[in-house]
Amino acid sequence: MVLYGVAALALCMLVGMLIGDVLGVAGGVDANVGGVGFAMILLVVATDRLRKRGLFPKPTEQGVLFWSALYIPIVIAMAATQNVAEAIGGGPMAAIAGLGALAAGAALVPVISRIGGQSEPLPAMTEAEKAEA
Repeated sequence: MVLYGVAALALCMLVGMLIGDVLGVAGGVDANVGGVGFAMILLVVATDRLRKRGLFPKPTEQGVLFWSALYIPIVIAMAATQNVAEAIGGGPMAAIAGLGALAAGAALVPVISRIGGQSEPLPAMTEAEKAEA
């Protein structure tokens, strides 16, 4: 059953990379455009639908969780490294866009933190919880 989870992850990765390659060709770019992101979205949607229908047993879920914990962060890190190398070679516009996105994200932190209002603080830890930590 764990093998089915690995197969689901591999299938989503292949389909996502295919979508990214097709988007790259359609956009006239000699690169994969968002393939890993599409793979992640497909994996989340597929596993959610299977889980809601009761077709996603726990061992299969463990197969997906195992590889997603190891494989997907590595692929994303590799893709990010390639993007940085290309961006540096592309001139100052990439750096300006990156700094603009950073500034916008930093400016939105106070706005996002106000969403949802105040909540109750967590209760104090019990002695048993302290011993486990």
